Amino acid sequence: MAEGQGKTLRDVAIGESATVRRLTGEGAVKRHIMDMGITKGTEVFVRKVAPLGDPIEVTVRGYELSLRKSEAGNILVA
Repeated sequence: MAEGQGKTLRDVAIGESATVRRLTGEGAVKRHIMDMGITKGTEVFVRKVAPLGDPIEVTVRGYELSLRKSEAGNILVA
């Protein structure tokens, strides 16, 4: 988990959905996540995780996306 801040998208099991509570990180990393349509209140469904955990494939607003494990760690979920 990210520095005791709570559950991140990395912690969500395959086949489960989560709602984004907050984005952490700065600059280009945060901008990249937001450019994919992942913002506060967005529902994210985890479709698949590669055997070594990178990448994580998710569905957001009807689009299938791939996130790096480090990016998923910057997305706090409920």
